[in-house]
Amino acid sequence: MKPESKIYVAGHRGLVGSALMRRLHTGGHTRRAGCPSAVSAGMRENCNIITRTHAELDLTNQRVVQEFFAKEQPEYVFLAAAKVGGIHANSTYPADFIYQNLAIQTNVIHESWRAGVKRLLFLGSSCIYPRDCPQPMKEEYLLTGPLEPTNRPYALAKIAGIEMCWSYNRQYGTQYLAVMPTNLYGPNDSYDLQNSHVLPALIRKMHEAKVRGDKEAVVWGTGTPRREFLYSDDMADACAYLMNLPDPDFRRLITADELPLVNIGCGEDLAIRELAEMIKMVVGFDGHLAFDSSKPDGTRRKLLDISRMSQLGWKAGTHLQKGVALAYEGYLAKISGD
Repeated sequence: MKPESKIYVAGHRGLVGSALMRRLHTGGHTRRAGCPSAVSAGMRENCNIITRTHAELDLTNQRVVQEFFAKEQPEYVFLAAAKVGGIHANSTYPADFIYQNLAIQTNVIHESWRAGVKRLLFLGSSCIYPRDCPQPMKEEYLLTGPLEPTNRPYALAKIAGIEMCWSYNRQYGTQYLAVMPTNLYGPNDSYDLQNSHVLPALIRKMHEAKVRGDKEAVVWGTGTPRREFLYSDDMADACAYLMNLPDPDFRRLITADELPLVNIGCGEDLAIRELAEMIKMVVGFDGHLAFDSSKPDGTRRKLLDISRMSQLGWKAGTHLQKGVALAYEGYLAKISGD
């Protein structure tokens, strides 16, 4: 991507999309020559970075997405828009998760082809891999076993997106790549106790317990499942790294012989109990941690094999404890702003 390249970031306000925006800004994607000084809808701070809020562009609406791509003609697309959530949200709203994600990615991928987009990066999730997948999880393990039931609708939607990227590459010669980040956290995360992911939910729970002076904080599940976590800005750096690969290197990732799929992670995991203890220390909560085994644990372990990214020369730069401290600072800023 050149500094003047026209880039569309779908889902720019979320955890993933906002991290991508920060990375693009620091990567030199600045205002193009002749760009009007007035900020108009969709142009925001930089003329060459295109964004739309959900109110401005409903990505589940095929007609408006077609009109948007026909008008804007982006050269590069980061498809980070999605309906996301933790175990509770996935279990409560399965129809929303499969419908909205299928509709969003179908419309954006298809209209990217129609508009002649040079490269597209589709953001998925590590939950696409089988529930009892060998560890660490390699890209070729996809579709080799049953999925985790608690997030099956979301996972199936993301698997369909990967297949769609591969199909368009094979039939139309597009350059669409799917990346599967591990569990993400960072600025603009959701801290809803019912619908958020485990790390931000624990930050809020520990903070509120600290403020109330509670002697105990309850953590869902047994605390024994193991998870890998990646700071969102590291994920964005990996995505930009991939989109900026020279053509020969990029094309090697999208051959007709295998899925155009790359894992993004840090290569290390820890037990939820260990994560809770770390967050407890960062937040400064002095009480006891109680684990509610009546709540679901989800998949026993989820660690990505990141050999492909490592061979390309990229690795994560934010240690988990530092990232948790940054996330807690962001949470404090968020609630003070509210």
